[in-house]
Amino acid sequence: MSLIFKIVPRAEWEGQSGDYHGSAHDRADGFLHFSTALQLPETLRLYYAGKDDLMLVAVDANALGAALKWERSESRGEDFPHLFAPLSCDAMKWARSITRDVDGSFKLPDLI
Repeated sequence: MSLIFKIVPRAEWEGQSGDYHGSAHDRADGFLHFSTALQLPETLRLYYAGKDDLMLVAVDANALGAALKWERSESRGEDFPHLFAPLSCDAMKWARSITRDVDGSFKLPDLI
C-alpha cells in the first residue's frame, strides 16, 4: 500500500460526512491536493504556517484508481498527487491530529 496525505482543518474534516469533496481551494482548482510523506513538512510550512487544529488524513493511493494523477509543481520542482474525484471513505486509512512542538513547529503523527 502506498500512502499519500491530505491536510485538512479539523472543523472542516469533522463537518463532512461520507466522501470528502475537498476544501474551497481544492474545488477552485478542480482537484484535491495531496502530499507524499516527504513533501508534508514543506507543504505545512508553505501553506499552513498560521493554522492550528489540523488533521492529517492518510489515503491508500492504489485505491484511487485513474482519478489520481501525479502532476508537476514548477514552484516546488516535484510531482504531487492530485485527485480528480471526491475522496472515497474506502480509500481513507486514518485521520490523526497534527500538533505543534514547544517551539511552534508542526509535529506530524506517526505516518504508518
